[in-house]
Amino acid sequence: MHRYAWIAVAFALSGCMLGPDYQRPQTPLPTDYADTLTANASATSTTMGADWWKLYDDPILNDLVATAISENLDVVAAVAKIEEFDADLREANAALFPEIDLGGAAARSRSSRAVASPATIPLSNDLRVGLSTSFEIDFWGRLRRLLESARAQVLATHYAKDVVTLSLAGLTTQTYFSLRSLDAQITATSETLTTREEYLRLVRRRVDGGLASGLDLAQALGARSDAAAQLKDLVRQRALAEHLLGTLTGRLDLKLSPGDLAQLPVPPVPPTGLPSTLLERRPDIRQAEETLVAANAQIGVAKAALLPKISLTGDFGGESTALSSLVQSGARIWSIGFALAQPIFTAGRLSAEVEATTARQKQALASYQKSIQTAFREVSDALVNVGQTAASEIDLQSSVDAARDALRLSSERYEAGYSAYLNVLDAQRTLNTSQLALIRNRQALLSASVDLMKALGGGWVDESPFALR
Repeated sequence: MHRYAWIAVAFALSGCMLGPDYQRPQTPLPTDYADTLTANASATSTTMGADWWKLYDDPILNDLVATAISENLDVVAAVAKIEEFDADLREANAALFPEIDLGGAAARSRSSRAVASPATIPLSNDLRVGLSTSFEIDFWGRLRRLLESARAQVLATHYAKDVVTLSLAGLTTQTYFSLRSLDAQITATSETLTTREEYLRLVRRRVDGGLASGLDLAQALGARSDAAAQLKDLVRQRALAEHLLGTLTGRLDLKLSPGDLAQLPVPPVPPTGLPSTLLERRPDIRQAEETLVAANAQIGVAKAALLPKISLTGDFGGESTALSSLVQSGARIWSIGFALAQPIFTAGRLSAEVEATTARQKQALASYQKSIQTAFREVSDALVNVGQTAASEIDLQSSVDAARDALRLSSERYEAGYSAYLNVLDAQRTLNTSQLALIRNRQALLSASVDLMKALGGGWVDESPFALR
């Protein structure tokens, strides 16, 4: 038993690990957000799940996002990345166990009679079969640090997929809102074009009757042409938005019927006093933290390379001159031993690697802390955008109402001969501008709500399968 005591001591010593143990760094942040939203109690939700896009209550949007998440090639690539690092993790875990190899050899040789004694048999056989193993004793925790790094990289790839999924859902939703906004702008511009065509016919009749000049006719023709060109450009933009949705969802022949942007509700806003610590659930922040964990573990790997590497080796099998006696007890062979390798001179290479891994850990730390600061800013920006665009909607609606009244009054005065056609033209342009501004503000409000969902990591309830550290 005493001859195996040193083996037990070796395994006991393998409990230590070089390098720093990971501890989550502190990033000072305000406890909550200065720009909070005010909302009715019925519009405020204390929870928000990962399928936040369903709150817009649009079956077409739900189908587009679901298809994008399942079919988009960026998600496919992210899943393949997870599979790659899962395999790397299994490889790192396997290094903690002995490797056993089966080997065999067969040789037939002839000796020289000129140098051998007459009794020597000139021809001989040598058959060998056996199991061999080698096992690195993890004295300094090199293998366990490698496993720790690999495990963190696997988690980072899972969070990277979540980042892709969240970004994809946000891009699909905002592109859909852009398309619906263009639908509304096309409708408004079509109505404007119809109105201008009617006035063009009216002005022509007045010119023919001697009640209007050629200047009025030229202005009416120009206004009609402007509206027609504007409509064509909006139709072009809608086609491009539809093409982008087709690429995002993998449906390259996607065709969507016109919809009503005004029917899409703005989802609930976060409750007042939402803590900034909720940012820790964002997948990009978790990905950055796991990258930091992996870099931290690599310091221990680099430091362990400075110390001796000790391995156990062993062989067991049989050797004989005939196949029939190869498995007999007399043919049995075995050996056991250990090997030690200590770097003596590396011209500073290993020390430089320790410094390099330490520097990479500092870079990962800065990246992690920056991701938290960026996330806080994105949430604050989204809160401001949602609040201000929502407040602007009332003013813009009043502007549309006033422009519509102005057009009505200017039209009545022109038809009665009290004012020039230029007043009607200005009123038409003002109404068209106000209508488009109201529609675009509605799109901006919906897009800002998507930005808020994304900034909060897809809601404000942690449903991730991975626990915080």
